[in-house]
Amino acid sequence: MARTRRDILKIAAAGAASIVAAPGRAFPFSAEAPRPSPLRILILGGTGFIGPHQVRYALERGHKLTLFNRGRRPKDWPAPVEELVGDRNTGDLGALEGREWDVCIDNPTTLPFWVRDAGRVLKGRVKQYVFISTLSVYGGEKEPGQDESAPLAPYKGKDAMKETQETLRADVETLYGPLKALSEQEAGRWFPGQTTIVRPGLIVGPGDESDRFTYWPVRLDRGGEVLAPGDGKDPVQLVDARDLAEWTIRLVESGTLGVFNAMGPQRELTMGAMLEGVRGAVGSKATLTWVPADFLDQQKVSAWGDMPTWVPGTGDTAGFSRRSNEKAVAAGLEFRSIATTAKDTLAWWKAQPAERRARMRAGIAAEREAQVLAAWKARKG
Repeated sequence: MARTRRDILKIAAAGAASIVAAPGRAFPFSAEAPRPSPLRILILGGTGFIGPHQVRYALERGHKLTLFNRGRRPKDWPAPVEELVGDRNTGDLGALEGREWDVCIDNPTTLPFWVRDAGRVLKGRVKQYVFISTLSVYGGEKEPGQDESAPLAPYKGKDAMKETQETLRADVETLYGPLKALSEQEAGRWFPGQTTIVRPGLIVGPGDESDRFTYWPVRLDRGGEVLAPGDGKDPVQLVDARDLAEWTIRLVESGTLGVFNAMGPQRELTMGAMLEGVRGAVGSKATLTWVPADFLDQQKVSAWGDMPTWVPGTGDTAGFSRRSNEKAVAAGLEFRSIATTAKDTLAWWKAQPAERRARMRAGIAAEREAQVLAAWKARKG
């Protein structure tokens, strides 16, 4: 199935028993980690997907939290949290002026002028700047096993330092990775020798509003015959939002600097093992029908969109889900089991309002799935 880098980036911006039990863990890292000295942590964002997990874990660890955002998604926190209101798209960072923190964690930034503006206010006022980036910064996915030294995607859009978010919006999907790469460079410019760059790819788990992993626990829980992409041997890389969030807090506790590919699991996971692991975790009796990538392409069933988490592990995308995460693992990144992520994600989904559950935001529609399965059986017959 031919998929260009543009296709993948656009979508990204828009043995079962062994996998169920391992690799990974089913308990919070905080049960093991020693208590650190309290830090003053500023989180830019903090109310999106990974932000609440960071906040709760940091509070559990005894840190003092300040959140800076537009105040549009208030949360209930288990302990006092200072909340400052502003808007980085308009340059309204006045609430941060004259303040000092030990650490700044920058979660939501896509546009480099957001980093520049934050740098103007926070330079010399934080000891460590953590930028949450993306694996989409890399220039290609053809070579398996590439690490953090791989070439980055060049930016070829408008002047990202002069254009507003609104004028860049038409290009931000295809330029998502290059814009993040520029933002990384801007972080290094304003906070030299103080930066930690975290590059996750597919972030999954409870609270994921994209449904890119959620589709599979929900679909397998529904039962019946399930359309599965490829032959089950294509690799998958993902990280539970809680593992990413908790590890980020531990990075600042240790003052760890550098660039890290923040993906799991620790050993290669195939699409077949993942789906078997999810099926076992949710107690499903569904049957998996594996359909080759070329037939799915003929049926206009898209990788990553109609078949979430999946990209063919051959050709130009042979390295897409085979990035090296050795450096992050060496720095303490650990992973919950697929079973834990699947069960918790399904429980979160079932707790959502009916109107939210009425429309899955990723994955092939049930009627279309049945049509493709019928077409595949007709071809085989």
